[in-house]
Amino acid sequence: MARTRFAADVGLSARMTLVMFLLGGLFVGLIAVLMVIFGQNSPGLALLIGVAGIGVAWWQWYSSDTVAMRAMRAREVAPQEAPELHAMIDRLCALADMPKPRVGVADTDLPNAFATGRSPSRAVVVVTTGLLRRLDAEELEGVLAHELSHVAHRDVLVMTVASSAGIIAGMLTRGAQYGGMFGGGRRNNNGLPVWLVVLLVSIVVYAVSFMLLRLLSRYRELSADRAGAHLTMKPRALASALQKITGDISRIPDADLRANKAMNAFFIAPAVSGISLRTLTATHPSLEQRLEQLARIEAELGRPAG
Repeated sequence: MARTRFAADVGLSARMTLVMFLLGGLFVGLIAVLMVIFGQNSPGLALLIGVAGIGVAWWQWYSSDTVAMRAMRAREVAPQEAPELHAMIDRLCALADMPKPRVGVADTDLPNAFATGRSPSRAVVVVTTGLLRRLDAEELEGVLAHELSHVAHRDVLVMTVASSAGIIAGMLTRGAQYGGMFGGGRRNNNGLPVWLVVLLVSIVVYAVSFMLLRLLSRYRELSADRAGAHLTMKPRALASALQKITGDISRIPDADLRANKAMNAFFIAPAVSGISLRTLTATHPSLEQRLEQLARIEAELGRPAG
């Protein structure tokens, strides 16, 4: 983590290191298995698979901010276009002693915010117009502090890069199904069709990658809530913002929620409605967990020193 005034989180650093190590090994293992499967009769194809795997990981790292901005149809805004938003981020960055990220706005009624970027110098914090309309100044400050802590902790970068194994596995799963449907009958040394072996390996890799990322995603949201609340010293404002966001998301049309589903792991609150978040597949901790944590911080901050 870069040196800022955001509260350090040893638990988050340890989890990010472990997830990167496990998913890195999973990624290498997936590429190695594919090279063995296809390299028996086509060494050139095996080499191409290896290069493609490295290319996907690099592309995820390099273009993370661009892809996320396009997915949300967001645009970068100058201080002249959004003076109050820029002024608030300026103040929070000065308070946190961190470089100011770029600022973006997405024109959608979905109330949400996210941070992305391959490094603090390429980071961007994006808020939606729906969020700006619904929150007061203190609530918006709490949300922005939460997002800036993701930049300071660099957990957005880890989430982006770590998803490479799952993306490749998902692509291979669809490719293997396509090959099976159209009669891909070549077999490996054990007599199994190659497309079936690829499908099974890809499904296992995708499932492990999916669960590891979900576990990290839930913890990093709690960490960002803690860090943001301690920076602003106003945990109650962030709690109020989370309640407004979650409550209003439930009133957004399902079609709009599905359109933004791919960004759920990066949003401050997931774009889902009518389901429980107390599951292993949830990208975020439940609202109850987050509010309980913020209430504890409120009590700690209000306790007399000594």
